[in-house]
Amino acid sequence: MKLRPLQDRILIKRVEEKETVKGGIIIPDSAKEKPQEGEVVAVGNGKKTDDGKVIPLDVKAGDRVLFGKYSGNDIKIDDEEYLILREDEILGVLESAKSATGKK
Repeated sequence: MKLRPLQDRILIKRVEEKETVKGGIIIPDSAKEKPQEGEVVAVGNGKKTDDGKVIPLDVKAGDRVLFGKYSGNDIKIDDEEYLILREDEILGVLESAKSATGKK
């Protein structure tokens, strides 16, 4: 099944955290918090203004983003867990050091 978010909503797949920390300690699943980082899977067409114009979203499919701890709604599609939220709930887009400097 495929889902296309409406208006300014964004479908995100959470990025799983690493299971070990620097000291080699393994963190059990029950002690882990849900990650606040994810990859954008799909985006809506944009937000409509009062005069009917559509403002396109700043994020696109494939972007890695940070979002608030209690943002959005958890949904399950074909046994996969996703998060659907509005664009204004996204705190920022993660960029690699190479793309931020413009070098490849």
